[in-house]
Amino acid sequence: MKDLLLHRPAWYVLGPLLGLVVLGLYAAISERFGVVGGYSNVVERISGRLPKLGWKAWVLFGVLGGSLVYRLAAGRSNIGDGYGWLTRTFGGSGGHLIVAGLLVAAGVLIGFGAKTAGGCTSGNGLGGCSAGSTSSFAATATFMGTAIVCSFLIKAIT
Repeated sequence: MKDLLLHRPAWYVLGPLLGLVVLGLYAAISERFGVVGGYSNVVERISGRLPKLGWKAWVLFGVLGGSLVYRLAAGRSNIGDGYGWLTRTFGGSGGHLIVAGLLVAAGVLIGFGAKTAGGCTSGNGLGGCSAGSTSSFAATATFMGTAIVCSFLIKAIT
């Protein structure tokens, strides 16, 4: 079982499956797929603005719970692997606080960007582009362009 979980299925298997989920969700309940909507749903429930959790909150719980179950089933229950370049660069003495601070700051920026863009990368890239939203195409192009530039910058400094 562990060997099976250590190797993910190829992109050409997972991509169409994810596409079917997006299309099925849109066809069944006319809703876009996205994870930030689940986070917003949880925050609104905790703050008392919603009487109960919606389906998007359960998608968020499924993503988080599923990844934890996968990690445990694969035999990798610790986070000793770190965060790649970030941990290698700042992970020394007292570096864990720097890494934690950078991750929190990145999370805040991602949340702000997702709210400004009207959805997260999955909501815009999968749901919005599938529905033909021009603003989602613009947001997705911005996400992808920024990611490409940042990856080249990180490669240049390491």
